Amino acid sequence: MSSSQIFEAETAANLDEALGFTLPARNARGRIVRMGPLLDHILSAHDYPAPIARILSEALVLAALLGSLLKEAEGQLTLQAQTERGIVDLFVCDYKAGELRGYVRFDAGRLSALPTHRDLAALFGKGYLAITFDHPLAEERYQGIVPLEGASLAEAAESYFSQSEQLPSVVRLAVDDTGHVAGGILVQHLPEGEEGRDRLHTRLDDPDWEHVRILAETIRGNELTDRALPLDAALWRLFHEEEVRVLQTVSLAKGCRCNFEYIKGVIGRFPADERAGMVDEDGFISVDCEFCSRVFPISLSDFGE
Repeated sequence: MSSSQIFEAETAANLDEALGFTLPARNARGRIVRMGPLLDHILSAHDYPAPIARILSEALVLAALLGSLLKEAEGQLTLQAQTERGIVDLFVCDYKAGELRGYVRFDAGRLSALPTHRDLAALFGKGYLAITFDHPLAEERYQGIVPLEGASLAEAAESYFSQSEQLPSVVRLAVDDTGHVAGGILVQHLPEGEEGRDRLHTRLDDPDWEHVRILAETIRGNELTDRALPLDAALWRLFHEEEVRVLQTVSLAKGCRCNFEYIKGVIGRFPADERAGMVDEDGFISVDCEFCSRVFPISLSDFGE
């Protein structure tokens, strides 16, 4: 294998991964994520214009950062934004066991007339971001809702942790100029260095957290998206004076869970007369999946009718 092939193999290993880490001496934890081919795979389902592709890319990175915190294998993280009078009136991303999917619905005409595409308020208008953690085995579901305010999705996520979790956090999201690579980092302060302890004692002015926050905020967008910079090397560069414990890497993949049997099961819950009313002129009940842009044609004969 040539040196260039070795380099390409090494850098490819840095894409579509989430890497966990802790700073035990500073009572902090975090995740760092970088996406490449996965991003193209998800975005290719729709011909999104650049501003919408960018906001969806950031949302997918955020979903990977938050979803990889889940301890339960069957747990699911969902991000959903709904707006009033926004150019983007809906976006949904979710994460389950390393699998991601996402979709954005928007007004193309109003988007083309927008003078700047980096203004979160211009894209979303008055809206909110709902972040939901589902733990099916424990039969628990947590949801926090925060206004879509500030300059970016990263700021909205920080507001969520501050308001809903009382957990000081730094969130940074970045998409490179090509639009084919995106990355992000999440760093959080933990009370007494342990997960699951009483968060009421977490202090925003804790000296350890203040030190970590200052360091975390120095990371640049091009470091998060630089495929030649290994994720662990980015962490050591950022926290080179600290003890950094790298945790298990989580591989990321596209995971739209639609399939014929699932769709058939959903339609099968309707009474037979209602199913008959769903049939189109071609003799099928056609069900669209917005996540992967596929259409599932189902015949009444599939139900023995």
